[in-house]
Amino acid sequence: MTASFDYFIVFAEMRTGSNFLEANLNAFDGVTCHGEAFNPHFIGYPNKDNILGITQDMREDNPGCLISQIKSEAGVLGGFRYFHDHDPRVLDLALEDPRCAKVILTRNPLDSYVSWKIAKATGQWKLTNVKRRKEALAQFDGVEFAQHVEALQDFQITLLNRLQKSGQTGFYLAYEDLQNLEVMNGLARWLGVDSQLEALDDSLKRQNPAPVVSKVENPGVMAEALAEMDRFNLSRTPNFEPRRGPSVPGYVAGVVTPLLYLPIRGGPETEVTAWMAGLDNVTPEGLIQKMNQKQLRQWKRGNPGFRSFTVLRHPAARVHSVFCRRVLQKGGSSYGSIRETLRRQFKLPLPKDGPDDSYSKADHYAAFSQFLTFLQANLAGQTSVRVDAEWASQSLALSGLAELGAPDLVLREEELAEALPALAQKLGRTTPGQPTPAPEDHPYRLGDIWDAALEKQVSSLYQRDYVMFGFAPWRAP
Repeated sequence: MTASFDYFIVFAEMRTGSNFLEANLNAFDGVTCHGEAFNPHFIGYPNKDNILGITQDMREDNPGCLISQIKSEAGVLGGFRYFHDHDPRVLDLALEDPRCAKVILTRNPLDSYVSWKIAKATGQWKLTNVKRRKEALAQFDGVEFAQHVEALQDFQITLLNRLQKSGQTGFYLAYEDLQNLEVMNGLARWLGVDSQLEALDDSLKRQNPAPVVSKVENPGVMAEALAEMDRFNLSRTPNFEPRRGPSVPGYVAGVVTPLLYLPIRGGPETEVTAWMAGLDNVTPEGLIQKMNQKQLRQWKRGNPGFRSFTVLRHPAARVHSVFCRRVLQKGGSSYGSIRETLRRQFKLPLPKDGPDDSYSKADHYAAFSQFLTFLQANLAGQTSVRVDAEWASQSLALSGLAELGAPDLVLREEELAEALPALAQKLGRTTPGQPTPAPEDHPYRLGDIWDAALEKQVSSLYQRDYVMFGFAPWRAP
Protein backbone atom coordinates (compact mmCIF):
# COMPACT_ATOMS: atom_id res chain seq x y z
CA MET A 1 0.00 0.00 0.00
CA THR A 2 1.31 3.45 -0.96
CA ALA A 3 -1.04 5.60 1.04
CA SER A 4 -1.68 9.15 -0.15
CA PHE A 5 -3.10 10.07 3.26
CA ASP A 6 -2.34 9.48 6.93
CA TYR A 7 -5.96 8.66 7.83
CA PHE A 8 -9.49 9.18 6.55
CA ILE A 9 -12.80 10.53 7.79
CA VAL A 10 -16.17 9.54 6.37
CA PHE A 11 -18.61 12.44 6.67
CA ALA A 12 -22.07 10.90 6.77
CA GLU A 13 -25.33 10.91 8.71
CA MET A 14 -27.64 8.32 10.18
CA ARG A 15 -29.39 6.15 7.57
CA THR A 16 -27.14 7.18 4.69
CA GLY A 17 -25.51 3.76 4.20
CA SER A 18 -22.41 4.50 6.26
CA ASN A 19 -22.45 1.04 7.89
CA PHE A 20 -22.39 -0.57 4.44
CA LEU A 21 -19.60 1.75 3.31
CA GLU A 22 -17.59 0.89 6.41
CA ALA A 23 -18.04 -2.83 5.81
CA ASN A 24 -16.65 -2.46 2.29
CA LEU A 25 -13.77 -0.24 3.40
CA ASN A 26 -12.80 -2.86 5.96
CA ALA A 27 -12.81 -5.47 3.19
CA PHE A 28 -9.79 -3.80 1.56
CA ASP A 29 -6.42 -5.11 2.71
CA GLY A 30 -4.73 -2.53 4.92
CA VAL A 31 -7.82 -0.42 5.62
CA THR A 32 -9.63 -0.16 8.95
CA CYS A 33 -12.63 2.02 9.72
CA HIS A 34 -13.20 2.39 13.46
CA GLY A 35 -16.92 3.13 13.43
CA GLU A 36 -18.25 6.30 15.06
CA ALA A 37 -15.00 7.04 16.84
CA PHE A 38 -16.18 10.43 18.10
CA ASN A 39 -19.81 9.77 18.90
CA PRO A 40 -20.33 11.68 22.18
CA HIS A 41 -22.23 8.73 23.70
CA PHE A 42 -19.81 5.89 22.93
CA ILE A 43 -16.48 5.21 21.25
CA GLY A 44 -16.61 3.42 17.92
CA TYR A 45 -19.55 1.14 18.63
CA PRO A 46 -22.06 0.92 21.51
CA ASN A 47 -20.51 -2.29 22.87
CA LYS A 48 -16.86 -1.14 22.80
CA ASP A 49 -14.89 0.69 25.49
CA ASN A 50 -11.77 1.66 23.54
CA ILE A 51 -10.20 2.07 20.12
CA LEU A 52 -6.58 0.92 19.85
CA GLY A 53 -6.22 1.31 23.59
CA ILE A 54 -7.72 4.82 23.75
CA THR A 55 -10.72 4.87 26.10
CA GLN A 56 -13.72 7.17 25.90
CA ASP A 57 -12.46 9.20 28.86
CA MET A 58 -9.06 9.63 27.23
CA ARG A 59 -10.75 10.70 24.02
CA GLU A 60 -12.90 13.24 25.85
CA ASP A 61 -9.85 14.81 27.45
CA ASN A 62 -7.94 14.98 24.18
CA PRO A 63 -9.61 13.97 20.90
CA GLY A 64 -6.34 14.46 19.09
CA CYS A 65 -4.79 11.51 20.93
CA LEU A 66 -7.23 9.09 19.28
CA ILE A 67 -6.52 10.54 15.84
CA SER A 68 -2.78 10.16 16.51
CA GLN A 69 -3.30 6.56 17.56
CA ILE A 70 -5.29 5.77 14.41
CA LYS A 71 -2.60 7.41 12.26
CA SER A 72 0.22 5.48 13.95
CA GLU A 73 -1.18 1.99 13.39
CA ALA A 74 1.56 0.30 11.35
CA GLY A 75 0.69 -0.85 7.84
CA VAL A 76 -2.91 0.30 8.10
CA LEU A 77 -4.80 3.28 6.73
CA GLY A 78 -7.24 3.97 9.54
CA GLY A 79 -10.27 6.18 9.72
CA PHE A 80 -13.72 6.67 11.19
CA ARG A 81 -17.24 7.84 10.48
CA TYR A 82 -18.28 11.33 11.55
CA PHE A 83 -21.81 12.75 11.81
CA HIS A 84 -22.67 16.44 12.17
CA ASP A 85 -23.48 16.04 15.89
CA HIS A 86 -20.23 14.30 16.81
CA ASP A 87 -17.38 15.97 18.73
CA PRO A 88 -17.03 19.39 17.07
CA ARG A 89 -13.36 19.62 18.03
CA VAL A 90 -12.61 16.85 15.58
CA LEU A 91 -14.13 18.75 12.67
CA ASP A 92 -11.45 21.45 12.82
CA LEU A 93 -8.66 18.92 13.31
CA ALA A 94 -9.72 16.94 10.24
CA LEU A 95 -10.64 19.80 7.93
CA GLU A 96 -7.40 21.66 8.57
CA ASP A 97 -5.27 18.60 7.85
CA PRO A 98 -4.60 17.97 4.14
CA ARG A 99 -3.23 14.54 5.06
CA CYS A 100 -6.71 13.52 6.20
CA ALA A 101 -8.76 12.03 3.34
CA LYS A 102 -12.32 13.37 3.29
CA VAL A 103 -14.98 10.94 2.08
CA ILE A 104 -18.38 12.61 1.89
CA LEU A 105 -21.43 10.34 1.78
CA THR A 106 -24.88 11.76 1.07
CA ARG A 107 -28.39 10.43 0.57
CA ASN A 108 -31.72 11.88 -0.48
CA PRO A 109 -32.85 13.52 2.79
CA LEU A 110 -36.41 12.24 2.41
CA ASP A 111 -35.18 8.64 2.15
CA SER A 112 -32.84 9.03 5.12
CA TYR A 113 -35.56 10.69 7.21
CA VAL A 114 -38.16 7.98 6.51
CA SER A 115 -35.57 5.25 7.12
CA TRP A 116 -34.66 6.87 10.44
CA LYS A 117 -38.31 7.07 11.50
CA ILE A 118 -38.82 3.38 10.69
CA ALA A 119 -35.67 2.37 12.56
CA LYS A 120 -36.84 4.33 15.60
CA ALA A 121 -40.22 2.62 15.44
CA THR A 122 -38.80 -0.89 15.08
CA GLY A 123 -35.57 -0.55 17.04
CA GLN A 124 -33.78 -2.27 14.15
CA TRP A 125 -30.79 -0.23 12.95
CA LYS A 126 -28.96 -2.98 11.02
CA LEU A 127 -30.19 -5.96 9.06
CA THR A 128 -28.05 -9.03 8.33
CA ASN A 129 -30.85 -11.58 7.89
CA VAL A 130 -33.90 -10.59 5.86
CA LYS A 131 -36.01 -13.14 7.76
CA ARG A 132 -35.62 -11.00 10.85
CA ARG A 133 -36.67 -7.75 9.25
CA LYS A 134 -39.16 -5.79 11.32
CA GLU A 135 -41.78 -3.76 9.54
CA ALA A 136 -43.35 -0.45 10.46
CA LEU A 137 -44.67 2.64 8.75
CA ALA A 138 -43.11 6.03 9.39
CA GLN A 139 -45.18 8.86 10.83
CA PHE A 140 -44.17 11.86 8.70
CA ASP A 141 -43.76 15.15 10.58
CA GLY A 142 -43.39 18.19 8.33
CA VAL A 143 -41.68 20.44 10.88
CA GLU A 144 -39.30 17.69 11.96
CA PHE A 145 -38.43 16.91 8.34
CA ALA A 146 -37.74 20.58 7.56
CA GLN A 147 -35.35 20.71 10.53
CA HIS A 148 -33.72 17.49 9.32
CA VAL A 149 -33.11 18.95 5.86
CA GLU A 150 -31.81 22.24 7.24
CA ALA A 151 -29.29 20.50 9.51
CA LEU A 152 -28.00 18.33 6.66
CA GLN A 153 -27.71 21.24 4.24
CA ASP A 154 -25.96 23.49 6.74
CA PHE A 155 -23.38 20.80 7.47
CA GLN A 156 -22.77 20.06 3.78
CA ILE A 157 -22.29 23.77 3.06
CA THR A 158 -19.82 23.99 5.95
CA LEU A 159 -17.82 21.09 4.54
CA LEU A 160 -17.85 22.47 1.03
CA ASN A 161 -16.79 25.98 2.05
CA ARG A 162 -14.05 24.81 4.40
CA LEU A 163 -12.57 22.53 1.74
CA GLN A 164 -12.74 25.28 -0.86
CA LYS A 165 -11.00 27.79 1.40
CA SER A 166 -8.19 25.35 2.25
CA GLY A 167 -7.73 24.19 -1.35
CA GLN A 168 -8.70 20.60 -0.60
CA THR A 169 -11.11 18.22 -2.26
CA GLY A 170 -13.21 15.36 -0.98
CA PHE A 171 -14.37 12.07 -2.51
CA TYR A 172 -18.16 12.40 -2.86
CA LEU A 173 -20.40 9.36 -2.70
CA ALA A 174 -24.16 9.13 -3.06
CA TYR A 175 -26.11 6.37 -1.35
CA GLU A 176 -26.70 4.73 -4.74
CA ASP A 177 -22.93 4.62 -5.42
CA LEU A 178 -22.42 2.18 -2.59
CA GLN A 179 -23.72 -0.69 -4.73
CA ASN A 180 -21.22 0.05 -7.52
CA LEU A 181 -18.13 -2.13 -7.26
CA GLU A 182 -16.15 0.08 -9.64
CA VAL A 183 -16.86 3.16 -7.53
CA MET A 184 -15.75 1.37 -4.36
CA ASN A 185 -12.53 0.30 -6.02
CA GLY A 186 -12.09 3.86 -7.30
CA LEU A 187 -12.39 5.11 -3.74
CA ALA A 188 -9.65 2.70 -2.67
CA ARG A 189 -7.35 3.95 -5.44
CA TRP A 190 -8.03 7.55 -4.40
CA LEU A 191 -7.10 6.65 -0.83
CA GLY A 192 -3.83 5.18 -2.11
CA VAL A 193 -4.80 1.58 -1.42
CA ASP A 194 -3.32 -1.04 -3.77
CA SER A 195 -5.86 -3.81 -3.16
CA GLN A 196 -9.14 -4.09 -5.04
CA LEU A 197 -12.39 -5.93 -4.31
CA GLU A 198 -13.85 -8.65 -6.52
CA ALA A 199 -17.29 -8.30 -4.92
CA LEU A 200 -19.05 -6.06 -2.46
CA ASP A 201 -19.79 -7.07 1.11
CA ASP A 202 -23.16 -8.79 1.32
CA SER A 203 -23.50 -9.13 5.08
CA LEU A 204 -25.71 -6.04 5.42
CA LYS A 205 -29.11 -5.92 3.74
CA ARG A 206 -31.14 -2.92 2.72
CA GLN A 207 -33.91 -2.73 5.28
CA ASN A 208 -36.67 -0.84 3.46
CA PRO A 209 -36.42 -1.29 -0.32
CA ALA A 210 -40.00 -0.19 -1.11
CA PRO A 211 -40.86 3.23 -2.65
CA VAL A 212 -40.85 5.96 -0.03
CA VAL A 213 -44.53 6.83 -0.46
CA SER A 214 -45.46 3.30 0.64
CA LYS A 215 -43.32 3.53 3.78
CA VAL A 216 -45.26 6.31 5.52
CA GLU A 217 -48.65 6.06 7.13
CA ASN A 218 -49.65 9.62 6.26
CA PRO A 219 -48.50 10.13 2.63
CA GLY A 220 -50.94 13.02 2.16
CA VAL A 221 -49.24 15.01 4.92
CA MET A 222 -45.86 14.21 3.39
CA ALA A 223 -46.94 15.34 -0.08
CA GLU A 224 -48.33 18.59 1.30
CA ALA A 225 -45.16 19.33 3.29
CA LEU A 226 -42.93 18.59 0.32
CA ALA A 227 -45.02 20.82 -1.94
CA GLU A 228 -44.40 23.74 0.42
CA MET A 229 -40.62 23.27 0.40
CA ASP A 230 -38.60 25.47 -1.95
CA ARG A 231 -36.55 22.65 -3.40
CA PHE A 232 -34.71 24.79 -5.92
CA ASN A 233 -34.32 27.87 -3.68
CA LEU A 234 -36.57 29.90 -5.94
CA SER A 235 -37.18 32.43 -3.18
CA ARG A 236 -33.51 32.74 -2.25
CA THR A 237 -32.03 36.19 -2.69
CA PRO A 238 -28.81 35.73 -4.68
CA ASN A 239 -25.81 37.57 -3.27
CA PHE A 240 -22.68 38.07 -5.35
CA GLU A 241 -21.21 40.90 -3.30
CA PRO A 242 -17.70 40.42 -1.94
CA ARG A 243 -17.61 39.30 1.69
CA ARG A 244 -16.63 42.06 4.11
CA GLY A 245 -14.52 41.81 7.21
CA PRO A 246 -15.07 43.72 10.43
CA SER A 247 -13.00 46.81 9.36
CA VAL A 248 -11.69 47.44 12.87
CA PRO A 249 -9.95 50.76 12.02
CA GLY A 250 -13.40 52.26 11.52
CA TYR A 251 -14.58 51.35 15.03
CA VAL A 252 -15.09 54.25 17.45
CA ALA A 253 -14.54 53.78 21.19
CA GLY A 254 -15.15 56.10 24.12
CA VAL A 255 -12.21 57.46 26.09
CA VAL A 256 -14.24 57.49 29.32
CA THR A 257 -17.63 55.96 28.55
CA PRO A 258 -17.23 52.22 27.85
CA LEU A 259 -19.09 52.44 24.56
CA LEU A 260 -18.01 50.95 21.24
CA TYR A 261 -19.57 52.02 17.93
CA LEU A 262 -19.26 49.62 14.98
CA PRO A 263 -20.24 51.79 12.02
CA ILE A 264 -21.96 50.48 8.92
CA ARG A 265 -20.79 52.75 6.13
CA GLY A 266 -23.39 54.96 4.52
CA GLY A 267 -25.19 55.48 7.83
CA PRO A 268 -25.21 58.40 10.29
CA GLU A 269 -21.54 57.92 11.23
CA THR A 270 -20.72 61.60 11.71
CA GLU A 271 -23.75 62.26 13.91
CA VAL A 272 -23.24 59.21 16.12
CA THR A 273 -19.53 59.90 16.54
CA ALA A 274 -20.26 63.52 17.49
CA TRP A 275 -22.77 62.34 20.09
CA MET A 276 -20.22 59.94 21.60
CA ALA A 277 -17.66 62.74 21.75
CA GLY A 278 -20.16 64.87 23.68
CA LEU A 279 -20.51 62.14 26.31
CA ASP A 280 -16.79 62.33 27.09
CA ASN A 281 -16.39 66.10 26.56
CA VAL A 282 -13.91 65.65 23.73
CA THR A 283 -13.89 66.44 20.05
CA PRO A 284 -14.75 63.59 17.66
CA GLU A 285 -11.02 63.34 16.90
CA GLY A 286 -10.42 62.80 20.61
CA LEU A 287 -12.28 59.48 20.60
CA ILE A 288 -10.35 56.23 20.16
CA GLN A 289 -10.28 55.36 16.48
CA LYS A 290 -8.11 53.64 13.85
CA MET A 291 -7.44 50.69 16.14
CA ASN A 292 -6.02 47.38 15.00
CA GLN A 293 -7.35 44.09 16.33
CA LYS A 294 -4.77 43.94 19.13
CA GLN A 295 -5.65 47.44 20.31
CA LEU A 296 -9.35 46.59 20.12
CA ARG A 297 -8.82 43.57 22.38
CA GLN A 298 -6.84 45.72 24.81
CA TRP A 299 -9.64 48.31 24.92
CA LYS A 300 -12.22 45.59 25.57
CA ARG A 301 -10.17 44.06 28.37
CA GLY A 302 -9.68 47.50 29.89
CA ASN A 303 -13.39 48.33 29.79
CA PRO A 304 -15.31 45.51 31.47
CA GLY A 305 -19.05 45.91 31.03
CA PHE A 306 -18.66 47.85 27.78
CA ARG A 307 -21.54 47.96 25.30
CA SER A 308 -21.24 47.87 21.54
CA PHE A 309 -23.76 48.94 18.92
CA THR A 310 -24.28 49.64 15.25
CA VAL A 311 -26.89 51.62 13.34
CA LEU A 312 -29.00 50.63 10.34
CA ARG A 313 -30.34 53.20 7.90
CA HIS A 314 -33.29 52.54 5.62
CA PRO A 315 -31.82 51.31 2.30
CA ALA A 316 -33.63 54.01 0.31
CA ALA A 317 -32.39 56.87 2.50
CA ARG A 318 -28.91 55.37 2.62
CA VAL A 319 -28.42 54.87 -1.11
CA HIS A 320 -29.83 58.33 -1.92
CA SER A 321 -27.52 59.97 0.60
CA VAL A 322 -24.52 58.13 -0.84
CA PHE A 323 -25.54 59.12 -4.36
CA CYS A 324 -25.77 62.80 -3.40
CA ARG A 325 -22.48 62.90 -1.47
CA ARG A 326 -20.26 60.54 -3.44
CA VAL A 327 -21.55 60.57 -7.01
CA LEU A 328 -23.65 63.63 -7.84
CA GLN A 329 -21.36 66.27 -6.39
CA LYS A 330 -17.97 67.05 -7.85
CA GLY A 331 -14.96 67.59 -5.64
CA GLY A 332 -15.02 67.48 -1.87
CA SER A 333 -16.04 64.02 -0.65
CA SER A 334 -17.08 62.85 -4.11
CA TYR A 335 -15.65 59.65 -5.58
CA GLY A 336 -14.05 61.52 -8.47
CA SER A 337 -12.77 58.67 -10.63
CA ILE A 338 -15.90 56.57 -10.10
CA ARG A 339 -18.03 59.60 -10.94
CA GLU A 340 -16.27 60.07 -14.27
CA THR A 341 -16.52 56.36 -15.07
CA LEU A 342 -20.25 56.44 -14.36
CA ARG A 343 -20.66 59.45 -16.64
CA ARG A 344 -18.59 58.14 -19.55
CA GLN A 345 -18.98 54.37 -19.46
CA PHE A 346 -22.38 53.89 -17.83
CA LYS A 347 -23.95 57.03 -19.28
CA LEU A 348 -25.27 58.39 -15.99
CA PRO A 349 -26.79 61.82 -16.70
CA LEU A 350 -24.62 63.61 -14.16
CA PRO A 351 -23.83 67.32 -14.66
CA LYS A 352 -20.18 67.52 -15.70
CA ASP A 353 -19.22 70.12 -13.11
CA GLY A 354 -21.78 69.17 -10.49
CA PRO A 355 -25.36 70.34 -10.04
CA ASP A 356 -26.16 74.02 -10.47
CA ASP A 357 -29.35 76.11 -10.61
CA SER A 358 -30.37 74.49 -13.88
CA TYR A 359 -30.35 71.02 -12.32
CA SER A 360 -34.05 70.13 -11.89
CA LYS A 361 -35.95 67.55 -9.88
CA ALA A 362 -36.56 65.66 -13.12
CA ASP A 363 -32.82 65.63 -13.76
CA HIS A 364 -32.22 64.37 -10.25
CA TYR A 365 -34.81 61.64 -10.60
CA ALA A 366 -33.28 60.42 -13.88
CA ALA A 367 -29.72 60.44 -12.53
CA PHE A 368 -30.65 58.66 -9.29
CA SER A 369 -32.74 56.04 -11.09
CA GLN A 370 -29.88 55.35 -13.51
CA PHE A 371 -27.49 55.04 -10.55
CA LEU A 372 -29.76 52.36 -9.04
CA THR A 373 -29.68 50.53 -12.38
CA PHE A 374 -25.88 50.65 -12.30
CA LEU A 375 -25.87 49.29 -8.73
CA GLN A 376 -27.97 46.30 -9.81
CA ALA A 377 -25.06 45.21 -12.00
CA ASN A 378 -22.37 46.42 -9.61
CA LEU A 379 -23.64 44.46 -6.61
CA ALA A 380 -23.95 41.38 -8.83
CA GLY A 381 -20.25 41.58 -9.64
CA GLN A 382 -20.86 42.50 -13.28
CA THR A 383 -18.89 45.76 -13.43
CA SER A 384 -15.23 46.70 -13.01
CA VAL A 385 -16.17 49.40 -10.48
CA ARG A 386 -15.58 48.36 -6.87
CA VAL A 387 -18.52 47.48 -4.65
CA ASP A 388 -18.10 50.35 -2.23
CA ALA A 389 -18.85 49.80 1.44
CA GLU A 390 -21.22 52.79 1.45
CA TRP A 391 -23.64 51.15 -0.97
CA ALA A 392 -22.98 47.47 -0.18
CA SER A 393 -25.73 45.54 1.60
CA GLN A 394 -26.02 46.28 5.30
CA SER A 395 -26.73 42.62 6.01
CA LEU A 396 -23.33 41.73 4.57
CA ALA A 397 -21.66 44.46 6.60
CA LEU A 398 -23.29 43.17 9.78
CA SER A 399 -22.08 39.65 9.01
CA GLY A 400 -18.57 41.02 8.68
CA LEU A 401 -18.78 42.78 12.03
CA ALA A 402 -19.83 39.52 13.66
CA GLU A 403 -16.47 37.92 12.82
CA LEU A 404 -14.92 39.71 15.82
CA GLY A 405 -18.05 39.76 17.93
CA ALA A 406 -21.52 40.90 16.95
CA PRO A 407 -22.65 44.25 18.39
CA ASP A 408 -24.84 44.13 21.50
CA LEU A 409 -27.39 46.41 19.88
CA VAL A 410 -28.50 46.90 16.30
CA LEU A 411 -30.33 50.23 16.27
CA ARG A 412 -32.38 51.96 13.58
CA GLU A 413 -31.56 55.52 12.64
CA GLU A 414 -35.08 56.72 13.39
CA GLU A 415 -34.90 55.48 16.99
CA LEU A 416 -31.52 56.99 17.91
CA ALA A 417 -33.02 60.02 19.70
CA GLU A 418 -34.39 57.68 22.37
CA ALA A 419 -32.10 54.65 22.14
CA LEU A 420 -28.70 56.34 22.44
CA PRO A 421 -29.46 58.45 25.55
CA ALA A 422 -31.02 55.39 27.18
CA LEU A 423 -27.88 53.38 26.42
CA ALA A 424 -25.64 56.10 27.86
CA GLN A 425 -27.71 56.25 31.06
CA LYS A 426 -27.16 52.51 31.57
CA LEU A 427 -23.42 53.24 31.47
CA GLY A 428 -23.62 55.95 34.11
CA ARG A 429 -24.13 59.08 32.03
CA THR A 430 -27.06 60.71 33.82
CA THR A 431 -27.60 63.63 31.44
CA PRO A 432 -26.60 62.50 27.96
CA GLY A 433 -27.44 64.72 25.05
CA GLN A 434 -29.34 63.67 21.98
CA PRO A 435 -27.68 62.92 18.66
CA THR A 436 -28.11 65.50 15.94
CA PRO A 437 -30.24 64.29 13.03
CA ALA A 438 -28.40 63.76 9.76
CA PRO A 439 -28.62 66.78 7.44
CA GLU A 440 -31.00 66.68 4.53
CA ASP A 441 -29.65 65.52 1.20
CA HIS A 442 -28.65 68.23 -1.26
CA PRO A 443 -29.71 69.55 -3.76
CA TYR A 444 -32.94 67.56 -3.41
CA ARG A 445 -34.38 65.44 -0.63
CA LEU A 446 -35.43 61.90 -1.36
CA GLY A 447 -39.02 62.87 -0.59
CA ASP A 448 -38.92 65.39 -3.43
CA ILE A 449 -38.59 62.66 -6.06
CA TRP A 450 -39.82 59.48 -4.38
CA ASP A 451 -42.41 57.34 -6.15
CA ALA A 452 -43.45 53.70 -6.57
CA ALA A 453 -40.98 53.11 -9.40
CA LEU A 454 -38.01 54.13 -7.25
CA GLU A 455 -39.33 52.04 -4.37
CA LYS A 456 -39.45 49.03 -6.69
CA GLN A 457 -35.86 49.62 -7.78
CA VAL A 458 -34.51 50.05 -4.25
CA SER A 459 -36.43 47.13 -2.73
CA SER A 460 -35.23 44.86 -5.55
CA LEU A 461 -31.67 46.06 -5.22
CA TYR A 462 -31.58 45.57 -1.43
CA GLN A 463 -34.06 42.73 -1.11
CA ARG A 464 -31.80 40.89 1.32
CA ASP A 465 -31.75 43.89 3.68
CA TYR A 466 -35.51 44.36 3.39
CA VAL A 467 -36.13 40.71 4.27
CA MET A 468 -33.48 40.33 6.99
CA PHE A 469 -34.24 43.57 8.82
CA GLY A 470 -37.93 43.95 8.06
CA PHE A 471 -37.70 47.31 6.34
CA ALA A 472 -41.07 48.69 5.21
CA PRO A 473 -41.49 50.80 2.06
CA TRP A 474 -39.75 54.14 2.60
CA ARG A 475 -41.87 57.09 3.74
CA ALA A 476 -40.72 60.66 4.13
CA PRO A 477 -40.20 61.50 7.83
